[in-house]
Amino acid sequence: MNRRAFLALSSAAALAACTTGPAPSGGGGIGPDGRPLPRVYRIGMGQRAEIEYRMLDAVNALRQASGAPNLQLDGKLQAAAATHARDMSVQNRPWHFGSDGSSPVDRVQRVGYSGRLVGETISETYETELETLSAWMEEEPTRRVILDSSATEMGFAWFQEQSGKIWWCMVLGAAGMASTPGMQS
Repeated sequence: MNRRAFLALSSAAALAACTTGPAPSGGGGIGPDGRPLPRVYRIGMGQRAEIEYRMLDAVNALRQASGAPNLQLDGKLQAAAATHARDMSVQNRPWHFGSDGSSPVDRVQRVGYSGRLVGETISETYETELETLSAWMEEEPTRRVILDSSATEMGFAWFQEQSGKIWWCMVLGAAGMASTPGMQS
């Protein structure tokens, strides 16, 4: 990861630590290996907007460091991300195809998004949104989607199971650009 992107992500994480967010639960104590036991990140009912905007701010900080324009949240992309996050939980696997065989292109088309799909990033984890973003930035394919300079809008959603497992989904789009190839008008 380049130095500016690392500093931007570090700054975003530091800012997030200063906010009041959902308290981790479970875990605690020391495991047999002498390391702290993992803690489950529990997302409270009223924290949706807080988490969405914390992620948007962190993504925009990384994009600014790379010279890409800021993103805005888009309700249609949010809907596509939320649908897929829940569906990944139903399938119990993180992958880009829906249980009905739908692709990311199909899902943005279904919600009526008129721009071009730039990409989708997904994750199955017990980690926070910023830890998930950090992991996405460590992988070339997901980093490329997040920093794509043609993207102008973002949808970000999750589904948390009773066990605490979280299915994260981020969808990036380019408003005002021709619709995604393969999409029917």
